[in-house]
Amino acid sequence: MIILKSQEEIDLMRDAATVTKAMLKELPNIITPGMSTKDIDDYVEETILKNNMIPAFKGYGGFPASACVSVNDEVVHGIPSKKRKLVEGDIVSVDLGTIYRKYYSDAARTYGVGKISEEAHRLITVTEQSFFEGLKFCKPGFRLSDVSHAIQESVEAAGFSVIRDYVGHGIGRAMHEDPQIPNYGKPGRGPKLAPGMVLAIEPMINQGSYEVDVMLDNWTVKTCDGKLSAHYENTVVITEDEPELLTL
Repeated sequence: MIILKSQEEIDLMRDAATVTKAMLKELPNIITPGMSTKDIDDYVEETILKNNMIPAFKGYGGFPASACVSVNDEVVHGIPSKKRKLVEGDIVSVDLGTIYRKYYSDAARTYGVGKISEEAHRLITVTEQSFFEGLKFCKPGFRLSDVSHAIQESVEAAGFSVIRDYVGHGIGRAMHEDPQIPNYGKPGRGPKLAPGMVLAIEPMINQGSYEVDVMLDNWTVKTCDGKLSAHYENTVVITEDEPELLTL
């Protein structure tokens, strides 16, 4: 069941998202070669707590950190570690969220570490652009798969692949609500979008094959072919007119 949010609920989610988007904006200034993925998580957790909010990810399903930090061929759910040091040329995806007065925000970005390859930069750019291609259909009257199809079409036109095993989701008083939002599919299917829907739309895009596998830690998801992956996500409100991006 898709839960439509009241204006009061959307206002609370907007408040939660202020800290999320501020961290995502600041992370490019923080991420440098030589730092650990745990350093990123420490920054995220300290910032959230300092703003009197709750880290949305810590303890969620047993996840041990406040941010998912995934490097290079790691797609999502990377567990931060003091031992994992970033080096020049890496790309790192940071997925994070907050809880404020029981309401969630959720967003992700992929960043380059120092100077990265042209192909890595193109993957990050195409992933972000695919989100905005999907966003064009985030208006009342369009169907959910119109968003999914637009993302897939733009990604595959660029020569990359869309992950099938993980999808976006509704969000509100729970991190994951209905509906599930694939980043692929035929248009004209699924529920019609309506004002009050709040969606976490998150293209996860691979340089090579879309096939992925879960590592022995039971969290970290990697590409099966060892090629790069990028992630871009925002919390989006469907309104009567243009969509509102709470985390941008």
